[in-house]
Amino acid sequence: MEFDTFTVVLLEARPDAPALDEKKADALQDAHMEYLASLHEAGSLQAAGPFVSPPGSSIRGLIVHRLPPEEVRALLAKDPAVRAGKLAARIFTWMVPKGAVSFSPTRFPHSQAEV
Repeated sequence: MEFDTFTVVLLEARPDAPALDEKKADALQDAHMEYLASLHEAGSLQAAGPFVSPPGSSIRGLIVHRLPPEEVRALLAKDPAVRAGKLAARIFTWMVPKGAVSFSPTRFPHSQAEV
């Protein structure tokens, strides 16, 4: 059987994240969204979005790439929310039967105002 391979990232809130006032937190979220949208437009990011997590969960979002884990790790190091210490990334390789998962081009929001 043939498989398609994706790199999946779980984004988690860091317990040691710096405290930010609302204005700085909003600006950081917008920078994070802008960065993810730019990766999608460049073709490396297939899908991304937040989770509606139960209370107490640290999981904040999911990202799916077609790139190998090493390349995804390098891209995550440039994500403003990861760089600022707000989010940590857990990276996994996901294998699915070839053709089982497909993604369509779409437009990702570049800021919270676009959501």
